[in-house]
Parts: sequence; C-alpha cells; structure tokens
Amino acid sequence: MSSEVEPIVEHAHTPTGWRRWLYSTNHKDIGTMYLVFAVVSGVIGGLFSILMRIELMYPGVDFLPMLPLLADGTQAQAAHLFNVLITAHGFIMVFFMVMPAMIGGFGNWFVPIMIGAPDMAFPRMNNISFWLLPPSLTLLVMSTFAEGSSGFAGVGTGWTVYPPLSTAGHMGPAVDLAILSLHLAGASSILGAANFITTILTMRAPGMTLMRMPVFTWMTLVTAILLVTAMPVLTVGLVALFFDRAFGATFFNPAFGGDPVLWQHLFWVFGHPEVYILILPAMGIVSEVIPTFSRKPLFGYPLVVLSGVIIGFMSWGVWSHHMFTVGLGSTANTVFAIT
Repeated sequence: MSSEVEPIVEHAHTPTGWRRWLYSTNHKDIGTMYLVFAVVSGVIGGLFSILMRIELMYPGVDFLPMLPLLADGTQAQAAHLFNVLITAHGFIMVFFMVMPAMIGGFGNWFVPIMIGAPDMAFPRMNNISFWLLPPSLTLLVMSTFAEGSSGFAGVGTGWTVYPPLSTAGHMGPAVDLAILSLHLAGASSILGAANFITTILTMRAPGMTLMRMPVFTWMTLVTAILLVTAMPVLTVGLVALFFDRAFGATFFNPAFGGDPVLWQHLFWVFGHPEVYILILPAMGIVSEVIPTFSRKPLFGYPLVVLSGVIIGFMSWGVWSHHMFTVGLGSTANTVFAIT
C-alpha cells in the first residue's frame, strides 16, 4: 500500500466563482456579503449626506441648483432635491448600511462561532435574506429618479413618510417604489431575525447555557426579537399607505374618517425599537472587544445582559416622545416624557 496522501479533489457540484456567492449557504460567506453590501450602501448614503452638508454651508439654496442634473432647474426643484437627498440618506443608512452590517454581517460571522454551532439554523433562508437586499436598494435608488411631487423626481417626504405629504403630496410612482423597497428590506430582516432566534436558542454547544453566552450573542438575540416584532408594525403601516395611494382607501385621510396621526403611531411603534435594533449589536461588540484587549473579564456580566434585555423591553414604551406636538393631550405627553 502506498503511504502517499491522496490529493483532495474538489467535487464537481461545489459552486465556484460568482456562483459560490450567489448560492452560498455558509454563514461566513453570507456575513461577508452583508458587510460588503453595507459598505457600498454607506458610500451611496454618504455621498447624499455630503451633498446635503455642502448645501447647508451657507443660507439659501445655492449649491444644488449648480448640479448638472439641475443646471436649468428652479429653486423649488433644488429644494425638492434636498428633501429627496434627506429621505434617501435616511433610508439607506438605516435599512441598507447599519442593519446589514451589525446584524447580517457581524451577526452571521460571529454568532455561530461564539455558540459553537456549525452554521445558522436555516442556511438557505440565510441566503435569501441577503439576496432580498440588493433589489430592495435598487428600487430605492430608482425611486429618486421616478416622478414624485409636482412633476419633480424623487421621494421628498423625509424618511418618516408622513401623510398627507406621502399621499396627496406625492402622487407619482416614486413613493410606491420606496414602499416596495421597504417591504423587501422588511422581509429580509424578519427572515434573518427568525434565523438568529432559532440558531441561538436551539444550536448552542453542550454546556453553553444562556447565561454563558457572549454578550454579543445576547444583544443579537434581543435585536432579533425586536426585529420580528417591530417590522410587522411598519409593514402594516406601509400596506395601509399603499392602499390609500393606489386603491382610494382612507386610512390616513381625515376628510373620510381617517387619521394621519395613525401613521405616526404605526411608524414610531416600529421606529423607536428600531433605534435599539441599530445600537444593541454595537453595544455587544464593545462589550466583547474591550474585555478582550484589556485582558480583563467583563465586570457584572449578568447585569450587562439584563440591561440589554430591559432596553429591548422598554423600547416599546417610548414611541410617542416623537409625537409631542400632535395633540395627544397633557396626560399622554407626561407619561411618555417620563418613560
């Protein structure tokens, strides 16, 4: 018998090249794609931010009218473009930069390793949760060129998309494209969050109890729970908004018994937990990096974990502090000021 080691032959069914990334169910590959996507989105959103800040350097609308796109445009058109930049910048940074990086990128890369799991619980669902994002971003970028308000291009509603500006004020297809974009991004987030919850609760290595999990894993778990509970609220609001726009429904039209403040409640019931969806993974990263490089164990681990859980729970009780001027009344304003 020969003692030579047989060379490893790559199986024919193993995808290579671009197919490796398109079909990948490996959590590290998908995490890498999330991070690359977040960087690309961050560059696009950052360019929008630079244009906004150049415009804000001096009073008046003086920079945007000089852009080649608006060389013959009016001050009103340039002002609308400023609103479009604000809207697109907000959407891109929240849904396509921070969330994919923190949850999809770092979460996919490190959570399975930290809990001793071979991969995520649903690898194929992990794949589709990423690949929903590129078409979602494409639709959002397309919305900046579609007809929006008064013949001007783009969604100039601000990232909060308040009616009636998003209904009667923007009757072109721009807002509809943005709504579809957010639906895809929301579906991606819900799929990814369900995957993380299942992975963390069912695939920990023997001996890895909940109170032995790394803090980053805990913060990812809390974030995933917030996602699967907050994203459907935004989805309900977006469906109602689309019905108002496309089918003549009156959810947010006070002339027919609707209430535009209802949109604000739906949006901020999602929007305030969203703040902690963005920051909790970062808190988890800090809680791992500092103890590691200071070569000291994390002080008060149970309290750190408990604080993350309480932050997630309390994030549901503060949404109306975004709405102090809508006439909720002194009692509601006082309660939400305290919370």
